[in-house]
Amino acid sequence: MTVRDRAAALAGARPAGRFFEGAEERRVPLSGGGEIFCRIMGAGPPLLLLHGYPQTSAMWHAVAPELARDFRVICADLRGYGASHKPAGGGDHAAYSKRAMAGDMVEVMQALGHERFAVLSHDRGARVAHRLAADHPARVRALAILDIAPTREMYREARTPFAHAYWHWYWLTLPAPFPEEMIAQDPDRFWLWKCDTPPAGLAPFCREALEEYLSAFATPEAIHASCEDYRAAATIDIAHDDAETGRIGTPLLVLWGADGAIEAHFDCLALWRERATTVEGQAIPGGHYLAEECPERVLAEVGPFLKLHAED
Repeated sequence: MTVRDRAAALAGARPAGRFFEGAEERRVPLSGGGEIFCRIMGAGPPLLLLHGYPQTSAMWHAVAPELARDFRVICADLRGYGASHKPAGGGDHAAYSKRAMAGDMVEVMQALGHERFAVLSHDRGARVAHRLAADHPARVRALAILDIAPTREMYREARTPFAHAYWHWYWLTLPAPFPEEMIAQDPDRFWLWKCDTPPAGLAPFCREALEEYLSAFATPEAIHASCEDYRAAATIDIAHDDAETGRIGTPLLVLWGADGAIEAHFDCLALWRERATTVEGQAIPGGHYLAEECPERVLAEVGPFLKLHAED
């Protein structure tokens, strides 16, 4: 069985449902060059959805249509991912700092007519969302985060069992082009190694999303950008964290998988309370990819929180 055959088998059991049916697709130009790809659906208070690694905005396919009943939902591909621009990394990795990536989202939302908005985010996108709330507190009404603890504190608290489980956190930060060249030998296989680990009884990725993930990840530019994302997290992002003098005041909801690495290795709420003044949340049944593994439970938790904070 080829890697693509295995991918098809992985996706075969999960129907896509309404895979962004009726969504508008837009490319929003940025003042510094490049553009951000967005899927937009619904009407109401604005809600920005930010995906994780190594995915795209397609990860919200089971969540966005339901949220679009109450919100104007903007699902963006982060810079370096999906159909968004992929600038070259630099010596200090600043092009992929979460500050730069958050700045993209401010421009996108302003271009779409939204000065203030709520954010639902996962994984790397949640790290961008954290920086967005820290750097632009007047912009973010509320922030919901899926399956991460804050970057600096995770590195600080990590022990050997976490490093074994998440060795890619360290390996991807090695100097270019070593990780890039290794991944490029078989990007499909690397992607599936990273992601093909749902807890028992949970459905895998749907076919449409998986095909988008594999296609988007297969280019040298995308592989390099994703490595730069991790290099930035281990260097310039921590420098930005260390320069802060206070905690974010944005209301924060944190959900993490009861069967995942966050539950196993970190006190998630305690770490977030070091970084934010108003934090609530809990573990929910699932692994890392909660929006695809258990979308109904995610919606049940984030929906009331986002509605509560949707308006000033």
